[in-house]
Amino acid sequence: MSPKVYIALVSLAVSAFAIGTTEFVIVGLLQTVADDLGITITKSGTLISGYAAAVAIGTPLITAMTGRFPKKGFLLFLMAVFILGNALSAIAQSYSILLLSRIVTAVAHGVFFAIAATVAADIVPANKKGTAISIMFTGLTVATIAGVPFGTYIGQQFGWRFTFGAVAGLGLIAFIVNLFALNKINQQSKPPSMTDVVSLIRNRRILLALLMTVLGFGGTFALFTYLSPILEEVSGFSSKSISLLLLVYGVAVAIGNVVGGKLANGHPVKALQTVFLFQGIVLLLQMVLLPSRSLSMFCYWACSPL
Repeated sequence: MSPKVYIALVSLAVSAFAIGTTEFVIVGLLQTVADDLGITITKSGTLISGYAAAVAIGTPLITAMTGRFPKKGFLLFLMAVFILGNALSAIAQSYSILLLSRIVTAVAHGVFFAIAATVAADIVPANKKGTAISIMFTGLTVATIAGVPFGTYIGQQFGWRFTFGAVAGLGLIAFIVNLFALNKINQQSKPPSMTDVVSLIRNRRILLALLMTVLGFGGTFALFTYLSPILEEVSGFSSKSISLLLLVYGVAVAIGNVVGGKLANGHPVKALQTVFLFQGIVLLLQMVLLPSRSLSMFCYWACSPL
């Protein structure tokens, strides 16, 4: 790959870092947000589940409807929406406004990744497509390892609104880098349409594969959503140690991604079955191991998505 192409991929990775940080940083700040807005921890959890639902529902629909839009311009527009969404989160004075800002940000998140993945593949030769996409998604991995714990630390020290303000700043940096690093991108001869989406939904094998993924990762992220209050109230960790524990979790995710990728090289379906079986066992063990600090950390390492 030429230096110019590599710079373009890195610019997409910077965007992925900003987006990944805002997606998961709320996990470490859940109790802080709940206390500040005067809501229950259960209700504050909808700031994560609502975000996920907006990504799942909005991404295929909007991607299909905007398939003929100029890719570079649309990516920049999505980053602008991302910046505004996080800025709105930073100044939100109520749960309703914060939830709305999260939904707006989530829609931009999902569509950005859908388009950026195709852009990363389009700007490199056919034999480099996998490498290009992996470089772009490196930003998401780094966000899990560094962005989330650091954002949690900032929120604990200066307030959760400051964290979202910092993420908006990251988005602005990503916008500027993409503006100068990405060239005009040629359109696909036939971009995806709503008809394509409907035909996929009617495919039984695809639906079963999606269902397996939804149920498997749904169990893991249901636990991850309330990771902070569980570690504090059940396992007995102090609130000041949450950012460090999220760093440990992020490292485990990165290791799991590498291991999972290698397992999937041979038999991807069997690999998924093995991974989900292992995660199911570990999730069941949480009921008896969570009260122990050391054993609860082992469970969280094991539960990190492969």
